[in-house]
Amino acid sequence: MVLSYREALNQAMREEMRRDPRVFLIGEEVAYYQGAFKVSKGFIEEFGPRRVIDTPITEAGFTGLAIGAAMAGLRPIVELMTMNFGIVALDQIVNNAAKIRYMSGGQLSVPMVIRGPGSAAHQLAAQHSQSLEAWFCHVPGLKVIVPATPRDAKGLLKSAIRDPNPVIFIEAQLLYGTKGEVPEGEYTIPIGVAEVKRPGHAVTVVAYSKMLLLALEAAEHLSREGIEIEVIDPRTLKPLDLETIVTSVKKTGRLVIVEEGWRFCGLGAQIAESVYATAFDYLDAPIVRVTGADVPMPYSRPLEDAAIPDLPRVIEAVKSLC
Repeated sequence: MVLSYREALNQAMREEMRRDPRVFLIGEEVAYYQGAFKVSKGFIEEFGPRRVIDTPITEAGFTGLAIGAAMAGLRPIVELMTMNFGIVALDQIVNNAAKIRYMSGGQLSVPMVIRGPGSAAHQLAAQHSQSLEAWFCHVPGLKVIVPATPRDAKGLLKSAIRDPNPVIFIEAQLLYGTKGEVPEGEYTIPIGVAEVKRPGHAVTVVAYSKMLLLALEAAEHLSREGIEIEVIDPRTLKPLDLETIVTSVKKTGRLVIVEEGWRFCGLGAQIAESVYATAFDYLDAPIVRVTGADVPMPYSRPLEDAAIPDLPRVIEAVKSLC
């Protein structure tokens, strides 16, 4: 069946809340307003206010509350109105959620999901357009998931809710209205497994979240010129499925990494270092990264467009290796 990204997330949470009474949703306007992006549409009517909980504008407070609930045996889903607001709750996420299992010697766990929209949309300016996945990936104890398609969003969110560890689940805001095929019935997608979204032999292109759609669009354009690229979606950034990426690089000998986040200390740097360390002898050219600019996101639409990877830059990066 065809679902929007938003509907796929809704289905995933609804199914898990029906399956497991320990699962609950908490966040700003998730109940009666049905979520800032309407991901929790219909939840308050089905599950009631004890399991769909509206909060004040206190990200540190309700994230900390959810951590305590997870330690006590529940399975909270924390919706952040935007992942940018996760910065307000960073002490709870980094110093509590990520560390409690280690600091308790395995006696306590924190099975929770912190999810919400990330990256740039259209003219949301510097404080609401950040790609913060590299921050979260840097923290031991957190898993980080960045699905690009409705099918992956549903399957991975269900896996994240069932996982015994804290999971950061980032949904690119501009993906909510995109549509795609989603299997009917029960299914999950394992965390930490990448997928080859388009096979090819000329260049490996690794892209995640909404940059995957850009990479697939570039693949269509390049195919008309006889350049068949292999597009890989990591889907999970931590743990990272390096094996799938390296297998592709060994076949193509070339790698382009596309990410919306800032270039300095970005995810692409980590992926590139890992590939250099494990598959250097198979590379026929240096790895190329296409990234967002190292600037606060401008409000001006032309400047915003200049700060984010686009189709010509991806095509140019691939051709530079061919």
